[in-house]
Amino acid sequence: MSGSRPGRLEASLRAARDRGRKCLVPYITGGLEGWEAAVEAAAAAGADTVEIGIPFSDPVMDGPTIQAAGDRALAAGATPGGIVAAAAELDVGVPLVVMTYYNIAHHMGHRRFARSLAEAGVSGAILADLPLEESGPWTVAADDAGVETVLLAAPTASAERLAAVCARARGFVYAVGLLGVTGERATLAASAVVIAGRLKEITDLPVLVGVGVSTPAQAAEATTVADGVVVGSAIVRRLLEGQGPEGVGSFVAGLRRALDGAGP
Repeated sequence: MSGSRPGRLEASLRAARDRGRKCLVPYITGGLEGWEAAVEAAAAAGADTVEIGIPFSDPVMDGPTIQAAGDRALAAGATPGGIVAAAAELDVGVPLVVMTYYNIAHHMGHRRFARSLAEAGVSGAILADLPLEESGPWTVAADDAGVETVLLAAPTASAERLAAVCARARGFVYAVGLLGVTGERATLAASAVVIAGRLKEITDLPVLVGVGVSTPAQAAEATTVADGVVVGSAIVRRLLEGQGPEGVGSFVAGLRRALDGAGP
């Protein structure tokens, strides 16, 4: 953290980086059938952090796969409070981060939402649609509760804006790999490596690339520059297809091998 001791999320990712390890952050939609076991499987397979999605009815950043997962979870009765309470019961040995939309925090109240995350043992939060300019009330509440606010850095951002994002970010900087919504792509966008490089030049925070990282080979390519990757749609699709926690664990293990230089 800027001006203070790093929280658990940042400290964990920094320690991995210092060991020469590339960081792997799988995303799993909370509320899907078997999601808790999938989080445990991902951690056991080599994840450094697991990102838990709290579904929202208007997920502007999510592509078709994660939208479908969110719709299925909401139809099954998933609620923010229920997902956070379930996360509190997980004992996975790595930091947990929630990813959701600002309306969830606003509706619950900044301080109440931040405290609920902290009390559940959740280390960080990503509010994907909260602009930096409007983030002050939430980030203050999150800081006070000990929750690290991960901020997104877009590939089109100016140098001045990237510097401002990095100054306010906690935990890690989420380098958005390409313009558009989340989803699997056949190749890694060139913009993913470019934005990671721009961020690495101006911050010592861990820089992780997400959006458009779909395969072990793409993860390895992104981390030629970035400190790690966030992988979502390719993991969530396996849950939607009924592959269960075993399918998630197997895929995450393949990503881990690729990041460790041992091939897919």
